[in-house]
Amino acid sequence: MPGFIGEEIEPVFAEEPTLEKRTGAPACFKWRGREHRVKRVVKEWHEYDRSRLAPGRPPVGSHNPLGRGSWGVGRDYYRLLLEDGRLVDIYYDRRPRGSKKGQWVLFREIGTLEA
Repeated sequence: MPGFIGEEIEPVFAEEPTLEKRTGAPACFKWRGREHRVKRVVKEWHEYDRSRLAPGRPPVGSHNPLGRGSWGVGRDYYRLLLEDGRLVDIYYDRRPRGSKKGQWVLFREIGTLEA
């Protein structure tokens, strides 16, 4: 059923990303003990608003006009069509948490995409 999920996932990349802060979409991801393969990336967008996404950092304005984020700031979103036909949004939260450098999250399931 489509809707908000908001759970951490483990990404699997076809090749190890060259840039840690801009990894691109994974080839598949592991969630709740199952592997979900990506058929294609439908859409990609980025949010680097420090005031909303990085508590504790001084606000830099409501939007980064350059469209780029500093290390540890913002989220990279990907709308993915999975091999089973489901359409989902995932994101990489670039904010460090303890020893982890960032966190991948299955944000929501949108439904299915008719081919």
